[in-house]
Amino acid sequence: MNRLEQRVANAAFGAGFALVGFAPVHPLTIRQGFFHNWLEEGRAGEMDWLARQPERRLDPNCLDQGLRGVVSLAYPYPAPRPPMLDWRTELRGRIAAYALGPDYHDVLLKKVRLVADTLAAEVPEAITRVYVDTGPVLEREWAVEARLGWFGRNTNIINKYQGSYFFLAEIFTNIEFDGAAEPYRDHCGTCRQCLERCPTTALADGYKLEPRLCISYLTIEHRGAIPGPLRARIGNWIFGCDICQEVCPWNGDATRTTQINSDLAPLLSELMELDDERFRRRFGKTAIRRTKRRGLLRNAAIALGNSGNPAAVPILGHTLENEAEALVRAHAAWALGRFDDPGARRALDAARIREPDPLVRVEIHDALSGGCW
Repeated sequence: MNRLEQRVANAAFGAGFALVGFAPVHPLTIRQGFFHNWLEEGRAGEMDWLARQPERRLDPNCLDQGLRGVVSLAYPYPAPRPPMLDWRTELRGRIAAYALGPDYHDVLLKKVRLVADTLAAEVPEAITRVYVDTGPVLEREWAVEARLGWFGRNTNIINKYQGSYFFLAEIFTNIEFDGAAEPYRDHCGTCRQCLERCPTTALADGYKLEPRLCISYLTIEHRGAIPGPLRARIGNWIFGCDICQEVCPWNGDATRTTQINSDLAPLLSELMELDDERFRRRFGKTAIRRTKRRGLLRNAAIALGNSGNPAAVPILGHTLENEAEALVRAHAAWALGRFDDPGARRALDAARIREPDPLVRVEIHDALSGGCW
């Protein structure tokens, strides 16, 4: 590193970032064909913003003609060991580790701006544009350009010493950096654990991810009814998924610093009781707010149906009878159909008579027709 890069890196490490890299800004032509094909195949799903002016993501100079360099940053977050609890007995959901605590966007933006301020102090004429999973930026591509790690088979950026449990952020600037001469070598080797352990087969050979099959996409970005064939495969994940990281050898015990806590394994019964106000109080300042109340309860209903625990039946029956959101009632009906239980049948029979929503009626009909009884 030159003197400027070293000062910026020191500021980044002081702010808690684990990795810092520098790269010159240029059009990402090597990704252009892949990205356009990915969009044309509909893989963005409901993430419509990815298709808006895609050239901005491929060339930062579409955002600002004066950009010449990028500082790429990685901020670690606690990677809990997989829980030892019996979620089916305790009726607990799972939340991806990154969502623990205050929303990472808010936390990291302040830290990245501190680093950007150091750059501006060193070079008074510097222009800086800061991104934390915001704006039209292909973050992983710039992390690779800055040699923070390599694209793993799970499509996450992996670093030999930090694993993949980290957030990415960028500072684009009018200052040009040379960057590293050699790319970060791929260390996945012949390992295929992430592909083999993905419950929905969202990962494929060729370092490819099908977002429309990914549990993280389904539980967060997908707003409507989750496709029926995928519901049973989701297990108890109610916001995001960490499986492809948990099984990665580069995320060994050295990177897993804590045991999972109740915030990442909440009681499903408590979630199903949340009204709008209590949802805002509990999750309004966290990343979980993105899925909204109806999305979280939709996911929790699926987890209850996957539990096989008869204690879930009265919870689901109450939801089917009293929940205002049709989307949540629909998934509660599906979940009840998973139980060989007289109470589940009674709840569905009663709902069939009173239910006004056509989507929910279809789910009730299917549950009664194909249920376990």
